[in-house]
Amino acid sequence: MREDRDLTQKQISEMLVCDQSLYSKYERREREVPLALIVKLADFYGVSVDYLIGRTNNPDINK
Repeated sequence: MREDRDLTQKQISEMLVCDQSLYSKYERREREVPLALIVKLADFYGVSVDYLIGRTNNPDINK
C-alpha cells in the first residue's frame, strides 16, 4: 500500500514516529509490528486492521 501511494519508508516511519531502519524490518517481516502501529497504519490508509494483517480481502473499515 505504501508503494501504491508513492510513499517512502522514511515518510511512513516519520508518521509512525519510528526509525526508518526499524520500519524497513517490519516490511521485510524481520520484526513483528506492534499492535499500536498496526492501528495507526490502518487509520492512515483508511482500511481495517483485518485487511492490513491479511485476515480479509475487504479493505472497508465498516464491514
